Order: sequence, then C-alpha cells, then structure tokens
Amino acid sequence: MLEAGRIWALGTMSGTSLDGVDAALIETDGEAISGFGASTYRAYSAQEQAILAAALGCWPGDDVSAAQDVVMSAHLEALGALEGAALVGFHGQTLAHDPQGRGTHQLGDGAALADALGLPVVWDFRSADVAAGGQGAPLAPFFHFACAKYILAETPIAFLNLGGVGNLTWVDPRASRPEEEGALIAFDTGPANAPINDLMMARCGLPFDEDGRLAGAGHVDNGAVEQFLQHPYFDKLPPKSLDRDAFSRMARLVEPLGDADAAATLTAMSAAAVLRAMAHCPAPPARLLVTGGGRHNAVLMDMLRELAGCDVCPIEDVGLDGDMLEAQAFGYLAVRVARGLPTSCGATTGVRAPVSGGTLSMPGNAAL
Repeated sequence: MLEAGRIWALGTMSGTSLDGVDAALIETDGEAISGFGASTYRAYSAQEQAILAAALGCWPGDDVSAAQDVVMSAHLEALGALEGAALVGFHGQTLAHDPQGRGTHQLGDGAALADALGLPVVWDFRSADVAAGGQGAPLAPFFHFACAKYILAETPIAFLNLGGVGNLTWVDPRASRPEEEGALIAFDTGPANAPINDLMMARCGLPFDEDGRLAGAGHVDNGAVEQFLQHPYFDKLPPKSLDRDAFSRMARLVEPLGDADAAATLTAMSAAAVLRAMAHCPAPPARLLVTGGGRHNAVLMDMLRELAGCDVCPIEDVGLDGDMLEAQAFGYLAVRVARGLPTSCGATTGVRAPVSGGTLSMPGNAAL
C-alpha cells in the first residue's frame, strides 16, 4: 500500500482515436484533488497510427509486437518529459474490448515501464472489473466525481468525453463518496470521433475533421441517422460499454454520400447518440461539460447545444483541461489502486461490488 497523504502521480492515456499519448501530473490522496501539474502530448506518426490500427481487434497471444513497440516507446518518451511523480498510472492502448466474451485487452507492459522509469507503475486497470462481472469501462467516473467536488458543483452535472467512443458520467456532487448509491451513473454513449476520423483518413488522407469544417460544408442524411439509432445498444439500460468498432455499420450507411455529406451525417450520428444517452440520466444535469477531442469540432458542439436541453460547454469553462482529463484520471486512479480504494462500482461498470482494479508493479518487476 502507498503511504497516506497527497502525492504527485503521473497518468497517461492513449485513446481509441489513435492520435497519440497524453501524460499529465495530478496531486491527490486518492480521494480529493489537490492540484494539477505539468502535462505533455506525444503524437503518433502516420506510420505508427497505421501499425496500431492494424492491431485493433487483437487479443493476447496474437502477434502485436510491432504495436507493442510503438506503445512502449511513445509512452516512455512522454513520461520521460515530466518530472516529480511518485507513481505512474499507465492505461496502455486498448486493442479489443468484449466484457461479455473474451474480456478486455490493453496493450503495454507496466512492469517493463516501471523498470525503465525507476518508478512504481499501476496498469491493467480494467481486467479486475471485467473478471468481477463489470463492463471494464468507463473508468473515469470516479475521477469525474472528484472533479465535481474540485469545481465546487452543487447540483447534478454531466461530463461528456468525446474520444473515439463517447462516454457520459452523471454526477451528484452532494454525495460523499463515488461508490455511494445515487452518486454516479456512467456508460458509453456510442461512437464519437472514431467513425469521423476513419472517414477522413480513408477519403481525404487527414487524421480528423479539423473544427468540423468538412461536416459544416455538408448536409445531414436524416434517414441514415434514423437507421443508426435503431441499433439495439441505445435501448439497453446502463451500465454498458462499447468496443471502438462496435458500430462499423455506420461506414456503410454513409458510403453512398459525398465526402462533406458523409462527414456531416457521421457527426449528427455522434450527437444523436449523446441525446439518447442523456435520457438515462436520473435527473437532467445543469451543465454538460465536454472533454476529449470532439469538443474542438464546432459542428458537433453546435449539434449538441441544439439537442441537449441544458448548457453545453467545453470543460475549460470550469477551469479543467479537456485535453488532459483522461490522463489525469489514470494518475488519480493509480493512487486509488495503490491505496486499495475502489475504482469502479455497479453504477459505473455494472460490477457486482466496488472493485479496485489494477496491477501495481515496482521497479525490479515485482507486481503487487
């Protein structure tokens, strides 16, 4: 166990958008947030993105050595750029997620990372939750609860992360602990940036639709959006989670459309998925705080404002860093794991009882 008190933890995130590695420092005792520190971003090159994309869907035992090299070298570079941490939270790169089937697979070797950095590393955050009957995702909600306390929220709010997949956390900051009944509900909303990014790369050779410019030049195919919303996932009660490619049918729905119309339609699908998700909130949130790359897409944000029925704003409006929130989350969760505190509960992942998920590896390859 980690000694009591506040420490600086360094968290990392390499998301399903496959854009790069975020790393950020956070000061916490595993419960309250005391402050935020420096951060950095290490982008994947086009070649590295191609290697990682080729490994998506792979499971332990498959040959993913090239992707492993990319993940480890990029994380070492990002982590080496920041100093002052007593503990590292290493999420790794999700290649496959099938909690009702084969489990979950985050690529990366936390024990090797601990040796290379000379620091304790918490990693493999999701497997214990899945083994205990949970979805293994989303894991940021306990951190979102701490963020709601940090910004002194007094009424329910919601955090919307628009990464490759979207996820929503509804928080009642009047609760005392995140695992308390009624404090949280969290789940994946549906696809967010991943289908748009895939379209941009396939049709335009670009990694994403910057500022939503291509979508803004197109027209939404409402019929395709309606077909998209017929997916049974939207009627399933939370908690629930998705793999990056669970909605591969989206690409076929927009295949007949021109580039701009296809981008506009995929963007509208992502917004519509969020609207369907908000219907599962116990009470309407006062604000929808948007984080992740999708908040930079002006068209997507405008669509959300039209649909949400509450204030929709980038998370920077409350003094938090939307680019680094996920990395900060895994620094925060690493401290909770090291101190034996839960990182998920029934309302966030559907796990049978609150669980502290993660492996703590010390330099010298000792896993605790």
